[in-house]
Amino acid sequence: MNKDQTILELLSSQSVQVSIHFFLINLFLSALLAYLLGRAYVRFGTSLSNREQFGRNFLLVTMTTMLIITIVKSSLALSLGLVGALSIIRFRAAIKEPEELSYLFLAISIGLGLGAEQTVITLIAFVTILCILIARHWLRPREEKPNLYLTVTCPVPHKAGLTKILEALKAHARATELKRFDETPDLVEASFEIQFDNIARLDACSQQLRALGDSVRVSYLDQTGIGS
Repeated sequence: MNKDQTILELLSSQSVQVSIHFFLINLFLSALLAYLLGRAYVRFGTSLSNREQFGRNFLLVTMTTMLIITIVKSSLALSLGLVGALSIIRFRAAIKEPEELSYLFLAISIGLGLGAEQTVITLIAFVTILCILIARHWLRPREEKPNLYLTVTCPVPHKAGLTKILEALKAHARATELKRFDETPDLVEASFEIQFDNIARLDACSQQLRALGDSVRVSYLDQTGIGS
């Protein structure tokens, strides 16, 4: 009887009022740290995806996580309700590389820490992690970076196989490195890091790739600029 009464008291307990002053401070800090994290991801990340666009999501993810934790942290009933709500939500973000997931977890961790009012611990952890990322970037052996990311997509079967694509790239690019190759029963997608000296070579390479077939799709993502 006492056990049942205790459970009912826990479920029916009123939520502790959140201090508006501390909430606004932590909300501002979550926005600031999320912005800095996004800048760090763009500057020091190595993902082949559009880092600028992906990094913009950190602000919303961090602030939303902070808001949720602030609301549910002092109420068991709200916490159980959150579990039920999340059970019907499916996270469908297109995460293709582990680095994207790592930064996304860091953004969520910032929101969790600030929402739980562990401000000092969260700030110390963020600064430490950021310093490690910067140190790893500057201590890494310097190599000539590619100025473009290239993705070639073609249906299967098709004469634009991986060998033909590599031949076209090596004929015009100064440096070519295959980074990702995905093959399904209907589609082949290859991603490269490439280095072009000028626009003329880029245009010639594009023409040779398109000549492999009308259904071949070529996508370039600028990294540092041609000739930089």
